[in-house]
Amino acid sequence: MNRHHVVILTALDLEYQAIRELLVEPDVHRHRHGTRFEVGALRDGRCTLALAHVGTGNQSAAVLAERAIAEFSPAALLFVGVAGALHSHINLGDVVVATRVYAYHGGTSEDGGLKSRPRSWETSHAADQVARHIARTGAWTDGGPAPTVHFGAIAAGEVVLNSRTSGHARWINQNYNDAFAVEMEGAGVAQAGHLNGALPVVVIRGISDRADGTKEVTDRALWQQRAVANAAAFAAALAEEIAAEDRDGNWAGTPAKARGAEMGRQPVTYNIARDNAQVGVQVGVVHGDVRNGPDGRPSTDLAAALARFREMLHSAQADGRLDGDDCEAAKAELAVADEAMRSAEPESASKVKVALKKLRGLVSDVAELATELAAIIALTKGTS
Repeated sequence: MNRHHVVILTALDLEYQAIRELLVEPDVHRHRHGTRFEVGALRDGRCTLALAHVGTGNQSAAVLAERAIAEFSPAALLFVGVAGALHSHINLGDVVVATRVYAYHGGTSEDGGLKSRPRSWETSHAADQVARHIARTGAWTDGGPAPTVHFGAIAAGEVVLNSRTSGHARWINQNYNDAFAVEMEGAGVAQAGHLNGALPVVVIRGISDRADGTKEVTDRALWQQRAVANAAAFAAALAEEIAAEDRDGNWAGTPAKARGAEMGRQPVTYNIARDNAQVGVQVGVVHGDVRNGPDGRPSTDLAAALARFREMLHSAQADGRLDGDDCEAAKAELAVADEAMRSAEPESASKVKVALKKLRGLVSDVAELATELAAIIALTKGTS
């Protein structure tokens, strides 16, 4: 697991469920204002996802994207869902990855008619390169015939487009003719990423209809489910690749401290000792705390993971993110897990899992701890 999440947002319940099915024992993370995220590792355990349902429309998508960015400081934000195709060469079930997102409703009404005021956001170069590599290699599929992945512009508005002759259809064709697909949330999440240190945002859409009046027919034929399954599979592969490249929190050229910034907090200087080495403070001018500790890279060893989590508990208590009572209770459950793990009793694995689940409830309000614990719980899967 990397220190930074990848956040995935969806608009529809079927889109949310398609992503959720790819997670291992996701944990509920409750934002203080009520938004529920589910945080969990992908099935192979290499990547942590924070998943949320934002509803339809660019406005709600923008607000909750901003909330997710502030809460999780993600390496990237992905929006996954279905869309209508705007060109005949794009087939049902294909995947469209946005290279540019248009907010197509912008304009000014004058005596001479409605004049377009285009606004658009480009997908970051780093994210685009990773996505193209995944599409090129075909590694995101399960070995069967792969749907075509298209890279192009997407138009995002506030209405469901189901016509090729309506006023909205003519408007898009006249002013945004290069758009491959039409949907309702991409502009909101793109703007949220732009306003947060140019956080990489990727909009991934499975084509479920042709925006031509046949939406009811394609919906009855279950093309929404097929399309979103393809988009979810591609998004999972993209998240995995981003996580693999984000070991230092700087995969896209944007330092992690500039993403989801915690305003007013001083930075922390970490001095890392690996293996049997020891290290003192090796810095110039230091603002904020200095912490010495073991290598913070993720480990697949459960004992090492629990030891790292204990250090994280101390840090969270020290900087006020976790109150004293909760921290002491969490340490007690951690001690139970440690003792059970060292035991040779047949029920020891079950005791470890129970202790970790109790621990999960105590730290769920601290995103970093909840994420790390999700990885630890994933490590216990398959033990008996």
